[in-house]
Amino acid sequence: MIGLDLLIGAALSLAPAGSEQQPEYMALPLPPAEQLAERRRLDAALARLQPQRAGTVDAYVVVVALDSDPVFNREAREAGRVLSSRFDAAGRTIVLADDEGASKGDAAGSPQSLEIALARVAELMDRNEDVLVLYSTSHGEPNSGLIYKDLLRGAGVISPARLADDLKTLGIRNRLLILQACFSGQFVPALKDANSIVVTAAAADRSSFGCGAGNDWTYFGDALINHAFRQPLPLDAQLRRAAILIGAAEDRDKLTPSNPQVNTGADSAKWLSQLEQREPKTTSDPVGQSVLGLGK
Repeated sequence: MIGLDLLIGAALSLAPAGSEQQPEYMALPLPPAEQLAERRRLDAALARLQPQRAGTVDAYVVVVALDSDPVFNREAREAGRVLSSRFDAAGRTIVLADDEGASKGDAAGSPQSLEIALARVAELMDRNEDVLVLYSTSHGEPNSGLIYKDLLRGAGVISPARLADDLKTLGIRNRLLILQACFSGQFVPALKDANSIVVTAAAADRSSFGCGAGNDWTYFGDALINHAFRQPLPLDAQLRRAAILIGAAEDRDKLTPSNPQVNTGADSAKWLSQLEQREPKTTSDPVGQSVLGLGK
């Protein structure tokens, strides 16, 4: 079997700094029967997604863990529950993350499964009315993108240009895009537009923190999803609260600030106001190990 480090190095080498060339996904030889079982599970999850409701601004939530490190999969699974409640997206949420005990995702996360899920959402939604809420959690590399790394399935990179092109090609206009990864600020220039809100865990030249394998959350996920989004507050207040919590934790641990980014498109208020008219719900108390030191 080809070594995973070699695969990652090859994928990264396809996208040199400043290049628009798209890195490729490189698959490892998962046994055919397991590939079929995974594809059937993904197909079943996509089939369960409900169509949009005419005259209602529906949110479609897509959450993906792009790394086999347990912290990302734990974060993704709980983020799916929180975001589904926050944006009234029951039946319109898909979580692409590995299982762990009784905590289950809908299917495994990968660049391929993410693109397939986005394509299905684009089929079901009213692209002029409804909203994509995307939450991705993984490692990141500067001048490259989101790193996909799975010991069984493969490796690769999702570049800013690739994600932006996917969304444009699929015609998904109204977008809340939340990217948890080091150097994720590099996605802002490619993804920002009048109809989008783009939130990243770090600036283009900064690391984010908390991705230890034993953690339940990254710093960013803990602050935004596990704490701020559980409160019945407007989105702008939740984003501000998360930034304060992250800054306090980084100061406490004497870390270089990650400098999370938020870019709000001029026309995004149109769809956001419709979502916010449904009063945000208070969800259950924070769960898992809080890397912010806030407890449960």
